[in-house]
Amino acid sequence: MRTLLDWFDCIDTALNRWLVARSIGLLRASIGLVFIAFGLLKFIPGMSPIEGLAGRTAELISFGLLSPRVGMIVIGLLECVIGLSFITGKFLRVGVWLMGAQMVGAMSPLVLFPGELFSGPSYGPTLEAQYIIKDVILVAAGLLIAATWTGARIVAQPTPLRTS
Repeated sequence: MRTLLDWFDCIDTALNRWLVARSIGLLRASIGLVFIAFGLLKFIPGMSPIEGLAGRTAELISFGLLSPRVGMIVIGLLECVIGLSFITGKFLRVGVWLMGAQMVGAMSPLVLFPGELFSGPSYGPTLEAQYIIKDVILVAAGLLIAATWTGARIVAQPTPLRTS
């Protein structure tokens, strides 16, 4: 007779196998959708909550070659290309490299404008800083996806909850 623990172990093992088979694809698709959604916002003036900061950053790191508005369009195009690469899996290696470059640009305001981004009470991060800091998660997810293009795979090796 199966115990509750045995049923849980059976369900947990089945779920683990399903996740092993699909989690990287789901991660790629979700990152792709996030990049496309945030990229599309950059094309519509006033829609991106980080528009002013991103535009000034693009102008600064391009040494004035890009105006803030053109910088937003370039960032939006880059983010949409990254998103499409992640969703389709086409040119994924290029997409991950572009994501790395984009993340350097996206996180550079933390260095370029720290006084503006950490001006909250007790120098806590502003909403814009929090918006940027969350990109650390995207970087980690991108690194995991990058590992898979050379053949790395997640392998299911469930261990029973009981050893007896």
